Amino acid sequence: MKLLKTVKQFAIKYKHAAILSYFFVYLAWFFYLERTVTTKFTPVHSRLDDLIPFNEFFVIPYFLWFAYIAITIAYFMFTSKSDFYKCCAYLFIGMTICLVIYTIWPNGHYLRPKNLDSLGRSNIFIDILSALYRIDTATNVFPSIHVYNSVGAMIAINKSSRLHSIKWLQWSALILTILICLSTVFLKQHSVLDIFGALALNIIMYVIVYTPPWARDEKSTEQEFSNV
Repeated sequence: MKLLKTVKQFAIKYKHAAILSYFFVYLAWFFYLERTVTTKFTPVHSRLDDLIPFNEFFVIPYFLWFAYIAITIAYFMFTSKSDFYKCCAYLFIGMTICLVIYTIWPNGHYLRPKNLDSLGRSNIFIDILSALYRIDTATNVFPSIHVYNSVGAMIAINKSSRLHSIKWLQWSALILTILICLSTVFLKQHSVLDIFGALALNIIMYVIVYTPPWARDEKSTEQEFSNV
């Protein structure tokens, strides 16, 4: 009974986390596009892409993206409903816009090395990237969700009244975001144009989510959870 009561209290206290069920919709939609958009798509390419060398070591920040986004969302879920709602609105609306774009305008690229074995070297990073290439196709790339969410998480951390003054955290978020963005092109997962598309979408969503008068209220929400 005590465990049941604890679970019930937890569910009531963090009932706002229900909006995370969006990920079921997102994943179903995304993987549907991954299966259906395979050869018939508009290639995305820039001359700058040809000047960027392939570098498998960027697989590290590329995969850190998953922890970066998950930890950011989880932190706000447990500390501030206001920041949590704004962060989720920013990320989820933007991700949905990306999926709509992929659906209406199927796109992809031919930037990946045709054969990783032809690189003439073998290491754990090549092996990890080889597995990634098999799972994640080179389609549904513009705008880059990797880039969009990384910038979105950095903005959420920066706009948080709790975290804004923690300089090491702000700098860490900025550096990690830059490395993740760079990883998408050094691993040949995305074109430079995909980054620009994601940044443009970030500007739009920032104006929508963080500039209205109600969004600029920096009042602390610490009592939201302690009073439940």
